[in-house]
Amino acid sequence: MRKRASQSKPELVGEILLKVLKKKNIPHTATDRRLLDLWKRAVGPQIAARTLPETLKRGTLYVRVSATVWLHQLQFLKEEILRKFNELSGKEEIRSLFFSIGEIPSPPPEAADSPPAVPDPAPLRKRDRDMMRESLDAVRDPELRKILERVMAREIRFRRERDKRKGL
Repeated sequence: MRKRASQSKPELVGEILLKVLKKKNIPHTATDRRLLDLWKRAVGPQIAARTLPETLKRGTLYVRVSATVWLHQLQFLKEEILRKFNELSGKEEIRSLFFSIGEIPSPPPEAADSPPAVPDPAPLRKRDRDMMRESLDAVRDPELRKILERVMAREIRFRRERDKRKGL
């Protein structure tokens, strides 16, 4: 029996498993947790929710993107993302990014220790809701429409509260 060469530090179980799977030609889709964490910190929560770093091969990070609009936008941000990612990792690990369209799994539900959602402080009046609906009729993107609705409602409530404090 051949004696093993001694290793200077222990290997992670995940790394050993990946080596065995590769050796046996078994496909695997495990994404490195460290890679996911670095990606989220480098791009921020909004982009991270619409992307998924899949694999890192020969200095290229392959990233799945939820829509062509995001893919196009990320092309413009490529250099900045590379710089930030490598800065956070502490080494020049990635030399290029490759984006492709694909399905992104939905994020896990919020943790139980997160703060509870704050209820709306005051309901909007009918005329406010009608004005918002008229203003947002031209907006076709449902995500953008929801964001604009929240902003408009917040602004209406803010102005109403400010007027109340001034005694108007």
